[in-house]
Amino acid sequence: MKYNVLEDRVLVIAHRGASGERPEHTLAAYELAIDQGADVIEPDLVPTADGVLVARHENEIGGTTDVADRPEFTRRRTTRTIDGAAVEGWFTEDFTLAELKTLRARERIPALRAANAAHDGRYQVPTLAEVIALAKRRGVAIYPETKHPTYFAGIGRGTDAPLVAELHAAGWRDATAPVFIQSFEVANLRALAGMTALRLIQLIDAQGGPADGAVPRYADMLTPAGLAEVARYAWGIGPAKSLLGAGVDGGALVQDAHAAGLRVHPWTFRAENGFLAEPFRRGDHSATHGDLHGEIAAALALGIDGFFTDYPLIGVETRDAAARGS
Repeated sequence: MKYNVLEDRVLVIAHRGASGERPEHTLAAYELAIDQGADVIEPDLVPTADGVLVARHENEIGGTTDVADRPEFTRRRTTRTIDGAAVEGWFTEDFTLAELKTLRARERIPALRAANAAHDGRYQVPTLAEVIALAKRRGVAIYPETKHPTYFAGIGRGTDAPLVAELHAAGWRDATAPVFIQSFEVANLRALAGMTALRLIQLIDAQGGPADGAVPRYADMLTPAGLAEVARYAWGIGPAKSLLGAGVDGGALVQDAHAAGLRVHPWTFRAENGFLAEPFRRGDHSATHGDLHGEIAAALALGIDGFFTDYPLIGVETRDAAARGS
């Protein structure tokens, strides 16, 4: 695969893999996403006690593995303050990689994705190295997210330098590489900009502000001046899809971001009513699938450059249909 094709089409980014159909952040979820045509797979990264980066949505793993059922780890349950909030459970930074590899992944939201729960217990927690190997073998890009970088740096488990070292060791060193590094924080992206030429993405939530306090509110990033500042260190932005006004009105964010020289990769497009914007819901139950095609198509019409989805097959079909004008 020639990765420069990534510049030639809207990217379908498999959010935690094909996480609508397999437990998230498993090699099985990433494999299925690639089979379905995704351009990019996304591992969220957290460290182990022995400094290995692994793919989990959060460092608290009580909801995504069988650790709560493992009596040998009962005493590891604790409470940590992460980004100002108390979180109780089991944390990757308290487990060696060997210990984590004895655990098995579980579906994080079984109430919405009951079929995924049938795969509970089948898959291990993958390492970044395993995700890189898979991406290289299958010819796709990766989109790692540095989770809670300020928190991890504060406990001596900083993830930025290990991430860059591993990506560079894989031969991925510049903006032509099939890599996008993302973060909801600002300071670590600024630091990464001094460590690597790989493409960086500033994630922007619909509420609140970065945990590092570098900017008071995410909303401050959405003005032309704010976007110009982001463009000083980032290649693109990853806004919450609600910020686009997709399917309702707006589109100004995409236009302003492009004017600042930034690409726009909104998140996250999911099929369940509970995640869809109101115009695209079908029926009353939150787990029922609505019109995901329609929601993605509305965002594509605004000129986005890529999008995160839990359902890459629907994303690919919708992207390709829009490109054909059908």
